[in-house]
Amino acid sequence: MADYRIVDLNTYYRRGVFRHFTEDCKCSTSMTARIDVTALVERSRKTGTKFYLNFLYLLSKVLNSRDDYRMGYLWQTDQLICYDVINPTQYVFDEETETCTPVYTCYYADYGTFYRHALEDLERAKETGGYALDAANHPNWFDASYISWLSYDALNIELPDGYPYYIPIVNWGRYREEGGRLMMPVTVRLNHAVADGYLVANVYRLLEREMATFCEQGC
Repeated sequence: MADYRIVDLNTYYRRGVFRHFTEDCKCSTSMTARIDVTALVERSRKTGTKFYLNFLYLLSKVLNSRDDYRMGYLWQTDQLICYDVINPTQYVFDEETETCTPVYTCYYADYGTFYRHALEDLERAKETGGYALDAANHPNWFDASYISWLSYDALNIELPDGYPYYIPIVNWGRYREEGGRLMMPVTVRLNHAVADGYLVANVYRLLEREMATFCEQGC
């Protein structure tokens, strides 16, 4: 079972907001924005690594960088919890069946370790296939889905009203050239009880910072 700590709602810095959006106005908040991935694409090409996995690593690093993005719901005791680590659920598309296979990948802070395991997970999933979704045994995995067929402008992920799902859901589409730069749409969905516009927007700011550092330091 995943390691976590129970959040004390009496001292939780967002306790007023949490109460409002779990009792009065149960909803989520999502945002789509384009980010500049020019440098990351170039770094991936130069190093012969997959852009997709490099971005997945940086996204996982960002979402593990602060408690707000690692929140979860313990339904057995109706408690807000914060996971020590959250991991990405990536997907493999099967051209024949036109369905996706969930791939549970563990997050490692070390880039090389993460990349190697993530690539192995992808290759294994290509061989096995099937929609083997196992959320019950993967409570601290967040949904990280690449929509490779489209460079979209907006996307919404809807969950049942009032459903206490606090783990992030992140989608991204194809990058496209705009003004000589490669821009990629990224959509971030979070439950409004644990996140507001600042925290959602901050994911993009952190991604841009981590990408810049990653590309400056090399792989």
